[in-house]
Amino acid sequence: MKARFLGIPELVDTPPVAVVVDVMRACTVAAWAFAQGAEKIVLAESLDEALALKARHPDWVALKDGAPAPGFDAVNSPGLLRSLDLGGRTVVQKTTAGTVGALAVKDASLVLCAGFVVAEATARFLRGRGGDSVTFVVTGEDGRADEDLACAQYIARRVTEDATDADGFLRRAGASRAARELAEGVRQGVHPDDIALCLELDRFPFAMVATSEDSLMVLRPHPGHA
Repeated sequence: MKARFLGIPELVDTPPVAVVVDVMRACTVAAWAFAQGAEKIVLAESLDEALALKARHPDWVALKDGAPAPGFDAVNSPGLLRSLDLGGRTVVQKTTAGTVGALAVKDASLVLCAGFVVAEATARFLRGRGGDSVTFVVTGEDGRADEDLACAQYIARRVTEDATDADGFLRRAGASRAARELAEGVRQGVHPDDIALCLELDRFPFAMVATSEDSLMVLRPHPGHA
């Protein structure tokens, strides 16, 4: 498999297959939302769109980056989200990097969203699908976020090498700027367990596939095979 690793600003064309990686924290939060029973996640273009969707669908759960804000039900923290019962609910998610990255490749024939918590399921999905080219969208820091690049490189390696050791990739993610900012309280809407939860390898057995539904980008869990 030929893999390329691009930041959002580098996406000058639409790739056939894209894996959007946001370890800290959008894709990890999405996985936790599904684990808590969410049926689907709508990826919003903006905070205003998220609030408009919430207004039209009061039973939907809207979440965003940063501190709590009027109109939103939750923040983009796996540690905080894991206490919510989302059984059968639709979640609307708007974040700084992860949702932006997914929407940037919305016209690709296949879009997966991933973090370490669904790494093996994502690699298994890509193996089952076959094909020779995958674009990994490194969403953080315009493509320079080492936690996202490490995760993307690990998944790419796992597609072709069963014996890949995750330890070095996880260490890189744990030493990243994002991890440091979470630990130091630079980012708001943080639970003390967020870093550990973001680095929990293969916590969940599903891949996450994004498709267009009624002009919205919708993320759903999928068994880890194509």
